[in-house]
Amino acid sequence: MIRSISKNILTGLITILPVVLTLYLFYWLVVSTESLLGAMLRFALPDGLYRPGMGVVAGLVVAFSAGLLMHALVVQRLFGLAERLFSRLPLIKSVYFAIRDFLDYFSPARKKEFGQVVAVTLGDAGMQLVGFVTQSDATQLPKEFRQQDSVLVYLPMSYMIGGYAVVVPRSAVRPLDMPIEDAMRFVLTAGVTGEHSARVWSK
Repeated sequence: MIRSISKNILTGLITILPVVLTLYLFYWLVVSTESLLGAMLRFALPDGLYRPGMGVVAGLVVAFSAGLLMHALVVQRLFGLAERLFSRLPLIKSVYFAIRDFLDYFSPARKKEFGQVVAVTLGDAGMQLVGFVTQSDATQLPKEFRQQDSVLVYLPMSYMIGGYAVVVPRSAVRPLDMPIEDAMRFVLTAGVTGEHSARVWSK
C-alpha cells in the first residue's frame, strides 16, 4: 500500500515538476525584465506615461535589436573582443562560457550548423556515440584530412556543458532518423527519457 502511494507520488512529481519549473522560469524572466527595465523607463519617461508591461516590451525590443546588430561585422568583432576579455577573468570565464555553451544548444545558428544526426562507431567493440555532422565538405576540413573520406562530427556530453569535435571516417558514421532537437535532448539526459519520450514531448 505504502509502496503504491509512494510510486504514484513520484510519478506525479515527475509529471508536474517540468511544467511547474518551466512556468516558474518564464514567470521569473517576465518579472525580472519588468522590474529592471520598468524601473529605468519610469525614471526616463514623464510622470504618468509609464504603463505596466512596458518593461517586458522593452526587453523584447532590446533582445531583437541585439540579434539584429549581431549580423554586423563590426558588432561581431566588438563582441569577440569582449569575450576574449572575459576569457582572462578566472571566475567570470567559467560562469560565462558555461552559460553561453548551454544556450548555444538552442540557438538557431547552432541548429543550422548541424546537418545530420549520426551514430559514430568507435573501435572493434562496436561502441556507438550519438553526434551531429557539422562539416561534410572535405575542402573545409584541415588540409591533413582533405585527402581522406572523412566528416567532422560534434559529440556533446551528457549532463555536462561542452563536447568534442572529431574528424572520423565516413564509413564509421551511420545516419539516424531522429530530429536534431530530440537527439540533443536524448544525449543531454543520457537517454534517461528515451528517444520515444523525447519525440512525444517535442510534438
